[in-house]
Amino acid sequence: MRSKVSIIYVALLAFVLCFPSCMDFEPEDKMGDGQVWSSQDNFILFANQFYGWMRDIQSSDYQSGLSDGVHSDFRSDLICTATENVYSMGAFTKPATDSNYGTLYKRIYYTNLLIKNAGDFGKERVGAPLGEAYFMRAYLYFELVQIYGDAILLTEPLDINSEKLTSERDSRTVVVDQILADLDSAAVYLPEQPREDGRLCKDAAYAMSGRVALYEGTWEKFHKTDLWQTGDVDNMTNNERVKTLLHKAITSSEKVMSGGHYQLFNNATLADKSYRYLFILEDAAQCNPANVGKAANKEYIIKTRHRAGDKLALNITHAMTNNVVYYTRKFANMHLCQDGLPIDRSPLFAGYTLPNDEFKNRDNRMLMNMLQHGENYWTNDGKWRTTWTDADLANSLTNSAIGNTGYHNKKWGVERQVDDNFESMDWPVLRYAEVLLNWAEAKYEYDGRINDGDLNRSLNQVRKRSNPKMTPLTNALVDANGLSMREEIRRERTVELILEGMRIDDLKRWATAKTEMPMDQEGVLYNEWFEANWPNCPYSISPNGCVLLYTGRQWEDKCNLYPLPSDQCQLNPQLGQNPGW
Repeated sequence: MRSKVSIIYVALLAFVLCFPSCMDFEPEDKMGDGQVWSSQDNFILFANQFYGWMRDIQSSDYQSGLSDGVHSDFRSDLICTATENVYSMGAFTKPATDSNYGTLYKRIYYTNLLIKNAGDFGKERVGAPLGEAYFMRAYLYFELVQIYGDAILLTEPLDINSEKLTSERDSRTVVVDQILADLDSAAVYLPEQPREDGRLCKDAAYAMSGRVALYEGTWEKFHKTDLWQTGDVDNMTNNERVKTLLHKAITSSEKVMSGGHYQLFNNATLADKSYRYLFILEDAAQCNPANVGKAANKEYIIKTRHRAGDKLALNITHAMTNNVVYYTRKFANMHLCQDGLPIDRSPLFAGYTLPNDEFKNRDNRMLMNMLQHGENYWTNDGKWRTTWTDADLANSLTNSAIGNTGYHNKKWGVERQVDDNFESMDWPVLRYAEVLLNWAEAKYEYDGRINDGDLNRSLNQVRKRSNPKMTPLTNALVDANGLSMREEIRRERTVELILEGMRIDDLKRWATAKTEMPMDQEGVLYNEWFEANWPNCPYSISPNGCVLLYTGRQWEDKCNLYPLPSDQCQLNPQLGQNPGW
């Protein structure tokens, strides 16, 4: 590890790091060490760079939201593209190098540098920048835990010759405890109220604490306890560490929920289409029928900001709208009917005779994320909206279910006229809907049950935003229809957070990847209608009678963690390697 991590010790290079299209803050680029730590304003300037290190629409691997990064839904079971994804197929191998490793430690060094100098300067004098440093150190270490598991824990800006830099990795238990402690410290120093410029506040620390504690609590519950191995899942709450972590997830999320600073975006004019337009809110020009912009969005707790005129790395509308992002039949089937029941239990399910039949009486998020056959839609490529009325239908495109999986995406695609790469929507690093779902899941996993009042306060609020008439999730509904409350909570999370980089990490922490990931990736049912209208389908047909894109998928337990790159193991043999690699 020494050689790779040593690059982090060129101390004040932080001030020449650039992070375009993220924040309005511009760091000074020529200040010596003595100058940097001489005033509160300089601490603020130093902390500006942290905001370019979180997930974004497209950036480096660990930061990537909508390209093939370590958290990408393209590496999951529910999304596929025109070519096989080796990670989704479970066919990836140990890399010689991995830029994530060195980048994360370099950035951790900078957070440690600010924290150390804040102590010398006077913590009470620097406030928010110190809170931002604690938050970002926690954020970066959580990335290391999710990617690699155990990690060398560094809480000081160590000299390059420190023995700690060539030591064994600390256990993920130790690292996660430090992450949660750092988030508690961040909450002490961060401001109470959210800021319009997007800087962190206390709720950001609480929300991230809820995410981390739920992730690790469920990882511990489903990977490490003997009760899981014997199948006695409901008794796993006797594991004290699991209980401690899940309790932390509950209390941290509860602070956000009771704080009153955030709410689900639910515009009266947009109504049940609020979910659709949430992800493409901009301020540059009218971007939705209600003509509301980002100021109306009180749902994004942590976000990577983009401004009008900034250039995105990803041509997002072309990439995401009816292009190379294909939903699988498995994901389509996850959407409930409006009576709150799965399609195999609901009398409302309309079948598959015509391609749009399966969309009838379903969760509205199916309509908000997927294009139906014959649906009119808009892009930024000559077919955009100008009046935001039905008159725009004259300048629209028409979707066809024929091609690829038959399930085409529209989430993240703008409808207004804008040059390629210049869409200016923000990326939701963590939004309030996730907090509600984290709280509900933690409640259930802590007690092995959740009452209807708690469901109505959390999960059903998320469901109701897109489906005001859908039957809510209740214990009676679950019991009467032979459902699993755990699976219904997970279903809601999956549908709500699709294409936000959560699915593959969820499968890993639930220890269900080994079951879900090897499944074939199928498309539409190739019935009489498709046979007549798609006679030259280039794909084989699965035993289920569906268009078959990818088969022969595999998943081993070792895939739940990425392997450490070979160069790091050679530089520091004490690192060891993750199991199976």
